[in-house]
Amino acid sequence: MLKQVSFSTLMLGLLFIPLTSFAGNTSIDSFSKAKKHLERKVYPTHRYTIYCNAEFTSKKKVIPPNGFTTDKYLKRSKKIEWEHIVPAENFGRTFVEWREGHAECVDRKGKSFKGRKCAEKVNMEYRYMQADMYNLYPAIGAVNALRSNYNFTMLPGEQSDFGSCDMRIDSRKAQPPELARGVIARTYLYMETTYPKYKMSKQQRQLMNAWDKQYPVTEWECKRSVLIRQLQGNANEVVDSRCHN
Repeated sequence: MLKQVSFSTLMLGLLFIPLTSFAGNTSIDSFSKAKKHLERKVYPTHRYTIYCNAEFTSKKKVIPPNGFTTDKYLKRSKKIEWEHIVPAENFGRTFVEWREGHAECVDRKGKSFKGRKCAEKVNMEYRYMQADMYNLYPAIGAVNALRSNYNFTMLPGEQSDFGSCDMRIDSRKAQPPELARGVIARTYLYMETTYPKYKMSKQQRQLMNAWDKQYPVTEWECKRSVLIRQLQGNANEVVDSRCHN
């Protein structure tokens, strides 16, 4: 059951946030810092996962909803993980360090490396994007693992991969439950409007615009935006504009 937050409380919070430009994250410079802020300051009174609405404890232990099942990643199914809604690879591969490496990206054995670790090591812009808390949501570890870096779409058929949690994964694509679609859409739209390096395909943008309209913003989504803005310093213009309507 989702916890409710009054809009009067939300608006009061907004009054005490200084106006800033609608730039991206420039204050949280690591994924680990972002996760700690989310766990301690954003989610302590709303511990529910994005896809399955599963409750979790302060120790990140999942309380699975009735009927949730998985036959893969069983150990990871017992804890929550912080999911990049827009996969890090989707924007990471726009950085040359991710694609080709860098002179500083050499391990202890003298072997060059590239990809996420190289981008994290030498490119601060990438680190800020990776740590942007607006793009991070708690998910059951097994769901996060199986979603991988797949883009979202509508899939044929009605078979859920997780029992009562209607998350479907097939052919390197994922279809999220209805309860998550609006949140996902506004996260994709935020990342594209905030970071010039990230662009959706035309098809993906059309789907996200449709989900944004079909699944309106929730009170928790609005409160979450306020809390993250207080910590991270930049606004989520996409979410905030829906909250004011």
